[in-house]
Amino acid sequence: MTATIIIVIALVVIVAAVWWSRQKAVAHQQKQLEDAKAEARRWVERLGGQVLNLVGTNEAAKQALADAAERHGAAISQLDRANTAAQARLTTESALEGLYYVRAARVAMDMDPGPELPDLSGQHGAGKVTEYRDVEVEGRHQAASPNPTEQTPHYYPGGTVAGRPVPQGWYSEPWWKPALVAGAWGVGSFVLMGALFGGMAGVPAEAAYADGFQDGLGAGGDQGIGDQGFDGGDPGDAGGFDAGGFDAGGFDMGDFDI
Repeated sequence: MTATIIIVIALVVIVAAVWWSRQKAVAHQQKQLEDAKAEARRWVERLGGQVLNLVGTNEAAKQALADAAERHGAAISQLDRANTAAQARLTTESALEGLYYVRAARVAMDMDPGPELPDLSGQHGAGKVTEYRDVEVEGRHQAASPNPTEQTPHYYPGGTVAGRPVPQGWYSEPWWKPALVAGAWGVGSFVLMGALFGGMAGVPAEAAYADGFQDGLGAGGDQGIGDQGFDGGDPGDAGGFDAGGFDAGGFDMGDFDI
């Protein structure tokens, strides 16, 4: 009888210890969620105030503020659905990205950009556009610039899109958006990256054609060029793509479709 009582007591103690440990873990997770949501809410409210109080006076500023408003809407939706601290931190990331667009709009209007912001995920490794570059891809001019211009009204704060770095800078078109939506890059995008970023100081090599094209094929499978990828020895057989070498003006794109 004594042994049975001891065993029962031991089991009760073990169950109580497990229950107490579980309760502490749940309380800790809840505290983390509440803290993360409070932090996210602070950034979302700051972004909302900026979006409401600024009016773009030129095309670059208007575009940047439109992107900031889009991030604000996304952040509000994310905050409402956040059930974990990790989801709340993603809300903070969206709000911060929106604030980078606000800073860009202020710069485009020759205003004080305001206080510095925390780095976005992947932003530091993506680098920055450090020189104006205008290339021609399939008869269309694509430009990148470190500063807003009439030719480059689309800003990107820098970061990783579909596994590839996109440098911070101003662009003639938001060419990264299809990959942002689809989660994968097309072959033509790697060619464009090389033309825009190849040899540019401040931009990592993987953002340019030399590494990006092959890596993209490896990640996305057969893209319809040759059997498994790009054959640098005879580009004329690769679907009409004529590399022709790279110079400051860009690539000779031949008949390649972006």
